[in-house]
Amino acid sequence: MNAMMKYLNANRPGLLSLRMALICLSFLVISTPLLAAELNADKQGSSSGALSEALSKELSHKNATPPTKPELLLLKSYESDQNVRGWLMSEKLDGVRAYWNGRQLMSRTGRLFAVPDSFTENFPPFELDGELWLGRGQFEQTVSIVNTQTPHDGWQSLTYQIFEVPNQQGGLLERLKVFELYLERFPAPSLRVIEQVTVQNNAHLKAELERVVELDGEGLVVRHPDTAYQTGRSNQALKVKLKQDAECEVTGYTAGKGKYLGQVGALQCKILDGQLMALTDLHDRVLKIGSGLTDAQRAAPPKIGTVVTFQYMGFTQKGLPRFPVFLRVRELF
Repeated sequence: MNAMMKYLNANRPGLLSLRMALICLSFLVISTPLLAAELNADKQGSSSGALSEALSKELSHKNATPPTKPELLLLKSYESDQNVRGWLMSEKLDGVRAYWNGRQLMSRTGRLFAVPDSFTENFPPFELDGELWLGRGQFEQTVSIVNTQTPHDGWQSLTYQIFEVPNQQGGLLERLKVFELYLERFPAPSLRVIEQVTVQNNAHLKAELERVVELDGEGLVVRHPDTAYQTGRSNQALKVKLKQDAECEVTGYTAGKGKYLGQVGALQCKILDGQLMALTDLHDRVLKIGSGLTDAQRAAPPKIGTVVTFQYMGFTQKGLPRFPVFLRVRELF
């Protein structure tokens, strides 16, 4: 392994050769290296499905280990005066976050998805991070598909859109390249790589944001291209939206008036720790959210203790979120 890593560091430009890259890939995968013979199985007449079968057998002894909540990259919010020229931008997909640990597909809370084997066919034996996605404006339908106890055919309408390859070396494009090389040899119908585009300037960023929003997209993500893989919130990974969002926990309700008499007028919420850090006064971290609630939600509101996502447009002089609007209950995965 040491000899291989020295070779990689000394000959990084030479990795354009697909043959060499695939051999190197066998040393990059986590915990279960692939033999060159397995990577070249099709040369002996084996199909790529044989690889999945071999990997399944090789990893089967690990499947008994209960999954744990993964440590994932989290986004901070972009500020309009930040210079992100030269950074990488991609569309922020409105899907369900999913982490592949090399053998199991799970939510960001560590819950295993009841995913059919056909969906994960040819998934790699190394980690992936991305979004289970049905299409723009179809978040609720996506949740309905993945929030089941047993596998079903509805998964076949989803794709797993990858924006990160955790614990690989190099910057973002180098990490994604490991996955792209794998897909070239072992195509997986449900796997996609989210396109990354270099930001030319802030005007370019603004134009792309407007284009995505016009298509009913959620927004953009911008990331510094040279940052090594990391977890938690980072100043090098930002979400860009016309409307910002945050999460809060429902702590109570106010009574409705007028046409909402006998129903909920607004949710009383506490902004979650780690968000809107400028709000140091605990009283400022409590807000009321009435806008955005449907009649059905006013009659049967999210239960106390539920985490909900709300949108807002900028801040007041005191730093409070302006015009908070209920968006949705956070997926409980």
